[in-house]
Amino acid sequence: MSPDRPKRRPFPWIRSIMAAGVVGALIVLGGQLLEQERVGGESPVTEAGPRVPGAVFPTDTFVGKDVPQPINYSHKLHAGDLGINCLYCHTYARRSKVAGIPPTSKCMGCHTIVATADEKPEIEKLTLMWESGQSPAWNKVNDMPDFVHFSHERHLQKFLFDNPDMNIEDSREVCAMCHGDMVEVGVAKKMRPLTMGFCNTCHENNDGPADCTRCHK
Repeated sequence: MSPDRPKRRPFPWIRSIMAAGVVGALIVLGGQLLEQERVGGESPVTEAGPRVPGAVFPTDTFVGKDVPQPINYSHKLHAGDLGINCLYCHTYARRSKVAGIPPTSKCMGCHTIVATADEKPEIEKLTLMWESGQSPAWNKVNDMPDFVHFSHERHLQKFLFDNPDMNIEDSREVCAMCHGDMVEVGVAKKMRPLTMGFCNTCHENNDGPADCTRCHK
């Protein structure tokens, strides 16, 4: 029989890989922010609304109520100040009906390295949930009735991926068409009415389908 070997911590290189990935992302992000500052730091979403070439969208606004969340996640900080792409966290939006909520592991991929639990009270909450195997019970902000079928994938395909004047970095403008400019707020809140009239106006202006069964299943 082979002699007993000393126990080793499983996969000790995982933390190193995660750290390297986060550092690389921060370097890229820093370059993007410097480039934005060099060209003047202009917001891609103007007072008249998001800039989506070839699209005509309704400008109706809506002042939604504050929705309490288990963690006060700030879109203004992450998507605004840090310039993180909407599709990095809402990764399902490009290929699914729903945008999706990022798993806690994605949040902790950054927050085990930067802005850790020792520095931020909200990150401390997140870390305690992560260590106990729980996920934050996020409350819905934009909730459509069950009889309404809305596909994030279809809308991103039309206004972002099939639009020759748009790049993947421009996803924020497309999201703002229905959600408003989320970097204006901290914790997410409803900023567009998302009524049938709102959607119909957009479909009429942008050659969207008029068949009832496209949206009502």
